[in-house]
Amino acid sequence: MDETILKLAKAIKSAKNIVFFGGAGVSTESGIKDFRSKDGLYNLKSKYGVNYETILSHTYYEYNKDIFFKFYREFMINKEAKPNFAHIFLAKLENEYHKNITIITQNIDNLHQVAGSKNVIELHGSIMRNYCEKCAHFYTLKDILKMDNIPLCRKCGGYIKPDVVLYEEGLNSNVITKALISLQEANLLIIGGTSLNVYPASSFISYFYGDNIFVINKEKLNINRKIEGEINYPIGETFKKIDEILTNYK
Repeated sequence: MDETILKLAKAIKSAKNIVFFGGAGVSTESGIKDFRSKDGLYNLKSKYGVNYETILSHTYYEYNKDIFFKFYREFMINKEAKPNFAHIFLAKLENEYHKNITIITQNIDNLHQVAGSKNVIELHGSIMRNYCEKCAHFYTLKDILKMDNIPLCRKCGGYIKPDVVLYEEGLNSNVITKALISLQEANLLIIGGTSLNVYPASSFISYFYGDNIFVINKEKLNINRKIEGEINYPIGETFKKIDEILTNYK
């Protein structure tokens, strides 16, 4: 058995406060594409004459809503996606192993909550929440899916924008505060499924003051912190092995 996996399992067992800091790679085993890997969304040939990274900017949204929502509905909303073992295991740590764990996610897919995690901080928002830009009326994802391509408010006719953070937009200050406090209070940080290339989220790990950092990512990370171990393997399969170890500890 990989010694790093065993070491991480022991760290989880003894940890009092855990933070899991995750990105798009957490959901790839649920059939959702990540962004920057070889087969990621940003490396696909665009259907719209402009690269997909540009479409996810505030400026593009403002001036090209028709194309933005076509792209958003096809690539950002994944109705068939279900939690994979990474989501399930993290929820299990909270609900069965009774660990004090906070999930800080860059994902917008709501899969951590579907799996059963309660303490989830969504840095980049969620597809589940949508608001009229004019009157702020709330709409669910089900509401949006029943509407035409560009969703319009039934109350005032304003544009309905998904509560997701686009490029050029700032993160919610309350969400930032919660994330930073969680990192400062943690004694174990697990970084999973993220390239740590998206700012400012990538800078958050500097607020973890401990030395107990583990990385689970298919590709090696260039991280300017001392880490206890790095596992370059799919995160769901890694957590299956750790779950087996923890089960034997019971």
